[in-house]
Amino acid sequence: MSEENSKSLVPHFTIGAVVLVVLAALIFWPSEPEPPIVVEKSPAVIVPETLVPVIDAPLETTMVDETDHEPVVVTEPMPELAPQPLDTSDGTVKTKLLKLSDYDSFARLIIDEALLERFVVMTNTLAEEQVSGSNRVLVQPDKPFRTYQQAEKQWIDPASYKRYTPYVDVLASLDTKSLLQLYTEYKPAIDGIFAEISTPSDTFNEKLKQAIDILLDTPEIPMPVEVYTDSVMFKFADSHLESLSAPQKQLLRTGPENMRRIKAKLREIKEAL
Repeated sequence: MSEENSKSLVPHFTIGAVVLVVLAALIFWPSEPEPPIVVEKSPAVIVPETLVPVIDAPLETTMVDETDHEPVVVTEPMPELAPQPLDTSDGTVKTKLLKLSDYDSFARLIIDEALLERFVVMTNTLAEEQVSGSNRVLVQPDKPFRTYQQAEKQWIDPASYKRYTPYVDVLASLDTKSLLQLYTEYKPAIDGIFAEISTPSDTFNEKLKQAIDILLDTPEIPMPVEVYTDSVMFKFADSHLESLSAPQKQLLRTGPENMRRIKAKLREIKEAL
């Protein structure tokens, strides 16, 4: 795990996946129906038959009463309205996301460029058990990854875990129902982006669940965690931990308490999905 990669840890992917992922089909705004147009026809006027004299017979008169006709109501069909276009601009997406949390720091954590695209690619990459710093949706932590020496061994400094507390605080503050409503709203756009990078047999929902499952399968480990330096890379001294997938190793480096809170939120999301 290089120093550069150490900044691209799972909170960017996990919180991004939960936040954006968790981004009501296109809204069709019905218009007020126009009042029906009523066309009234004038009552038919019947002219009485002319009295015709008959020789050697009584005079008979045939009268036809006027008959009233009910007005005919003609209703014009309402024109079909085009669906209201979904605003997928970064500014709009970010504004809607920020409404889901009271933390002012949330605004400083979100990357403003290509949010939906980054989210889709990021989720797909996670589902394939990989990570990519170029597709993160949240900014990197300011503080660097740190280790300390003890008994001629190198251990992860607990101070490194605190770098992710602001991210996890925002994540925990988000209401799961509101997240899913926002996800549903942007689902058509998300599916469209996903179709461009996936095979026809894949669905984004499946990839999303796969990504969540990979993170939930990350094992709990005792502290402290021993690491060693291989050239410019930090690796776990425990071979079992080092054999985990890249997303799982990144999640481990957020620390036990942060990982517990992240997993709790992911379980909520998975159940709701």
